[in-house]
Amino acid sequence: MKIEKTDLFSQKQSVLIVDDTPESIHILMNMLKDQYIVLVAINGERALKIATMDPPPDLILLDIIMPNMDGYEVCARLKANSKTANIPVLFVTALTSDENEAKGLELGALDYITKPFNPTFVKARVKNHLELKKYRDQLETVVLEKTNELMITRDVTIEILGSLAEFRDPETGGHIKRTMHYVRLLAEKLKDHPNFKGLLTPTIIEHLWKSAPLHDIGKVAVPDGILLKPGKLTADEFAEMKNHTIYGRDALNISAAKLGPNSFLKIAQEMAYTHHEKWDGSGYPLGLKSLEIPVSGRLMAVADVYDALITRRIYKPPQSHSEAIDIIRKSRGTAFDPEIVDVFLEFEDNFRRIALEFVDNEEEQNNLRVDPMDRACKLAK
Repeated sequence: MKIEKTDLFSQKQSVLIVDDTPESIHILMNMLKDQYIVLVAINGERALKIATMDPPPDLILLDIIMPNMDGYEVCARLKANSKTANIPVLFVTALTSDENEAKGLELGALDYITKPFNPTFVKARVKNHLELKKYRDQLETVVLEKTNELMITRDVTIEILGSLAEFRDPETGGHIKRTMHYVRLLAEKLKDHPNFKGLLTPTIIEHLWKSAPLHDIGKVAVPDGILLKPGKLTADEFAEMKNHTIYGRDALNISAAKLGPNSFLKIAQEMAYTHHEKWDGSGYPLGLKSLEIPVSGRLMAVADVYDALITRRIYKPPQSHSEAIDIIRKSRGTAFDPEIVDVFLEFEDNFRRIALEFVDNEEEQNNLRVDPMDRACKLAK
């Protein structure tokens, strides 16, 4: 059931009276009807239904002694439901013992109004609690707006920082977007896998998604003569290129330390440092092996290599989707975590679609849509 948000509702706050005694309802309605929208429930079951309407009541005056479901149970159910937990509850009762009052407050009620009613007292209590609720709601709205602004600012800042490395290599403009989506896809498909449960919670997946643009941030410190060299790198040049993992780690180190071990920057630092490690221990910079490599690095390793294979780089033309898939399949258990590769292969069409959505140029687009190996297989038939 939905109550339309009329002008009346936008101007007045609403109070739900829950009582099985008509006399008590009549007295309270007469006290409050001029200032508030008054809703009535004569039992606990009806009260719970009204409380979940849209919009919900702003405050509930709840009798304790009622048949079938007393006020204590109604209050407990209200507080257990996320939709109604924040509605202020004031108990209305003839019970005046400290024990009764303590029980109600423990259940989440904010106050007591005792019978027989004192009109001045009732109006003052209702007004004060409604004003507090209005202030709290306004504060929550402001906090939510500011939080959203900060989140947007964070996301934009991450993307700008990640783009710094990509601006050094104009042929890979969509690399950041693609790898973000690749990593999130892999993480989502692996989150229920027995070996990844607990490692890929919704929060961690969100951090991986936000961190991915920073995986190559260390490239900003690599000299242009090496980063943009069209030919094969010398041993010394390759050694310097490999340092981009260390530069990335160091660049993020101070900020990550300030935000704490559970921040997205900590995962970004981890990813920047370890995404070139290999499952068999032959990667860099540490030569980590198997599960020594953080999940973030293992996920980005697959995402990064697939994207490097299907895109044009200054030192090579783009390869087809099938060629890239074949290379990653053959590297299962050597370069890459076997279980991540298995999921990658299962959802390879999703990777192709992501690549097409954020493709950099027509050549790569055509290469992804018309796969030379697929076409050769069809001609052979």
